[in-house]
Amino acid sequence: MTLTTRAVLSGVTQTLQALDAILDKAVEQATERKIDPAVLLSSRLAPDMLPFTRQIQLACDFAKNAVARVGGGENPKFPDEETTVPELKARIAKVLAFVAAADDAALDAGLAKDVTFPRGASATVTMTGLNYLTRFALPNFYFHAATAHGILRENGIQIGKGDFLKGVFDI
Repeated sequence: MTLTTRAVLSGVTQTLQALDAILDKAVEQATERKIDPAVLLSSRLAPDMLPFTRQIQLACDFAKNAVARVGGGENPKFPDEETTVPELKARIAKVLAFVAAADDAALDAGLAKDVTFPRGASATVTMTGLNYLTRFALPNFYFHAATAHGILRENGIQIGKGDFLKGVFDI
């Protein structure tokens, strides 16, 4: 059996869809408890960590950047301007559409090619597409997705591992 890049990216799609559903639960529970959702969006797990909104933005960025860089296509720029849950959901939807539209053959071919990407303000790093995807992009994607989930849990939103893994068993 040959594992395709699309198969690997199916986990990204599933996790983005789960984050979208988690956002719905967060709004529903915040409304029931008379909590302004903006409070959740600015929450963080620790003082030196980024807030919830930025975690969602970064999860989206790592997903789209991986597809664009490995697939060799145009990398859309999404300004980090979201301040509401509907805006975050719209960003997730744009990334899901971008991932779905990616060329499978280009993604598979890109695993053997070099990918150069920025690291910090003034440095770049080059590695194979396979190493970029498996050792950098995907770990960062899942880190930010799990951190967003953790922030909501820390704030009393009743979600669990099953919410994070939503869709896993729908295959």
